[in-house]
Amino acid sequence: MKIEDILKSTVPMDNSKKIIMNIMYTQNIIAESFNEILKPFDISSEQFNVLRILRGQKGNPTNMFVIQERMLAKTSNTTRLVDKLLLKELVTREVCPDNRRKIEVTITLKGLALLNELEPKVKLHEESYSQKLSEEEQLQLNELLEKFRNQ
Repeated sequence: MKIEDILKSTVPMDNSKKIIMNIMYTQNIIAESFNEILKPFDISSEQFNVLRILRGQKGNPTNMFVIQERMLAKTSNTTRLVDKLLLKELVTREVCPDNRRKIEVTITLKGLALLNELEPKVKLHEESYSQKLSEEEQLQLNELLEKFRNQ
């Protein structure tokens, strides 16, 4: 369905506006269905993102700056997200022995287990959106989105 039909727009839109509206609308659709996957696990997409960042550290602690730097949503309050994950025992947080002003965060075994349980569901979710596109179209879409974003 065309974006004009979805939005029930009666005013013609130029291509630039259509692109932005399509991207924003598509992002909302993807986010809503992703949040439905996470809901039974009592975790937000931002918290999931933090856990994946921490898993990528391969057991090494990392600081809040590195987490914030790698977040998909740069506006997320990293401290608040880590606090919530701490309450769920999905991460640990300790003061760095070398620099007492630095806080180090590590994913717990419980956090890793949660990611392992979610991984197949997330993979199906991701694949469901690209299944109608050929491999070539998927590559092209990624290239176009990167080109559009990196102006």
